Amino acid sequence: MVKIGVLGLQGAVREHVRAVEASGAEAFIIKWPEELEEMDGLIIPGGESTTMRKLIDKYQFMPNLKQFAAEGKPMFGTCAGLILLAKHVVGYSEPHIGVMDVTVERNSFGRQRESFEADLAINGVAEQYPAVFIRAPHIVEAGENVEVLAKHNGRIVAAREGQFLGCSFHPELTEDNRLTNFFVQMVTESKAKSTLV
Repeated sequence: MVKIGVLGLQGAVREHVRAVEASGAEAFIIKWPEELEEMDGLIIPGGESTTMRKLIDKYQFMPNLKQFAAEGKPMFGTCAGLILLAKHVVGYSEPHIGVMDVTVERNSFGRQRESFEADLAINGVAEQYPAVFIRAPHIVEAGENVEVLAKHNGRIVAAREGQFLGCSFHPELTEDNRLTNFFVQMVTESKAKSTLV
């Protein structure tokens, strides 16, 4: 069984844990950088990206997060997590973790009160998926090796690049675990490959 960490600094951490367990993997809340070493995959939940970055710096997570990515381990960023994974963030000169070849714009679907739910077709995941958008970012531009998985009103809201998966919405806030399950499969395949090497 694969071990998937949920970065436990901010956001709907418990909901992600529930979704991971429902998808047949072991879930761990990651509170300290060294705990990442034991994980096969990592989910970076939603929240407020600026606050999350401050906490990442405060607890000295950044070197370990970059090392995790460098080791080829899968990472899944949801909402603010997508912003943290992106190589480019509109209005910012420097990225955060900066490992996924996408340009992301923050709060591009409006404020908290403009939160909404939409049915999305997600490539390889679901023809109809109930996506919850809360102060969501979107992907303005995707690099040539990035596979666009879903769009909403012409805007890219889910994408994958190799070991990295990102979405604008909150898959953990519904009972539908198909996107989390897709990530668990990514982690399972990645672990199987690494044990063959």
